Amino acid sequence: MTTTGKGPRPNAAGAAPRPGATRNLVVATIGFTVNFWAWALLGPLGPGVKERLGLSFAAQSLLVAVPVIVGSLGRVPVGALTDRYGARIMFPLLSLATVVPVLTLTVVDSYPALIATGFFLGLGGTTFAIGVPLISGWYPPARKGFALGVFGIGTGGTAIANFTTVRLADAYGENTPFLLVAAILAGYAVLAFLLLRDPPGRTAPAGSALARTAEVSRLTVTWQLCFLYAVGFGGFVAFSVYLPAYLRTAYELSANDAALRTAGFVVLAVAARPAGGWLSDRLHPVPVLVWCFAGTAVFAVVQAFQPPLMPVATIALLAMAALLGAASGAVFALVGRVAPADKVGTVTGVVGAAGGLGGFVPPLIMGWVYGIEGSYAIGLMLLSDVALAAAVYTAVKMSRVDKKSNLVADTAPRRSIQA
Repeated sequence: MTTTGKGPRPNAAGAAPRPGATRNLVVATIGFTVNFWAWALLGPLGPGVKERLGLSFAAQSLLVAVPVIVGSLGRVPVGALTDRYGARIMFPLLSLATVVPVLTLTVVDSYPALIATGFFLGLGGTTFAIGVPLISGWYPPARKGFALGVFGIGTGGTAIANFTTVRLADAYGENTPFLLVAAILAGYAVLAFLLLRDPPGRTAPAGSALARTAEVSRLTVTWQLCFLYAVGFGGFVAFSVYLPAYLRTAYELSANDAALRTAGFVVLAVAARPAGGWLSDRLHPVPVLVWCFAGTAVFAVVQAFQPPLMPVATIALLAMAALLGAASGAVFALVGRVAPADKVGTVTGVVGAAGGLGGFVPPLIMGWVYGIEGSYAIGLMLLSDVALAAAVYTAVKMSRVDKKSNLVADTAPRRSIQA
């Protein structure tokens, strides 16, 4: 029987994960969740800091956005260091390093000190670049998508931050959230060192990290994927860090109520991420992305008119959460189809950095526009425009890229698949 280029690849469907893969996936997901929890601590506290220090909306936006940009750009060097030293070293090391800024939050109270602390708090956001190569090495190609989807649930750490930070501070003292997170991070560092193992046969890649990054930066597809992930995952990150401030200002909610609603937004987005990957496997990433981005554009327009919180605004915000989460999963399904097979890891690191970086700009724009106009409408309309542009670009351009990559794959010599 002859297999065609479009059929399933030999041994891919039945390939089983290596022994120990599940343990490493669970431990890595826990670490990603805890570090993301630390990364998002300033988001729910932003409104209270603004009131206490008399900050402008733009200054508050900068405060919550600094950890986002550091956690995004830091993924590139952290990913390179993970290639060199392995996740068993990097996960405990980054977790311990994140303890320092978390504990520093218990003693700083000036705006410059909080900005500096937020800079180092961004370390927690870089752990995405540690987990992806670890999980990719433990799972065969046929199951990598599912495994990475499970690992992506760790972004729910931002929901934990929004759900617990204000409540813990109100109930047990303002330093309680920081002391708790610091203790969990330290405990996880010990757990990771004892239980995590790098994939069998892992070797440090040839060439410097700078050379590998420069190589993939010359690929058009890298920047195309960066744009799509910046809109999808970047939109999710922006909402997760700025939504508490938006809800308190636009709908006059209490800090606790705003944080709880933001946690619901994040949970739904996190749950939708593996769903987007699942749909992409069964349909195709391109139509999934088109519908997700188009739907986001529609609901952003609805929210721009600041409808009543119940039920219209709640429906609009939760719908955007589901659509942006599904889009994040679909983008990485597309990465596996269009990125060069020997450069998927490096492309993933750059795309992941772009996604987090995409969450840095919207909070600044929202705060700046509100400070000038006293309204969030313009900012939300800009989000709608960008999402619509992403939908059109995906429909027109990415389908052609995918067809071209499939043609190359069909005409290329058959090679054995390595896990």
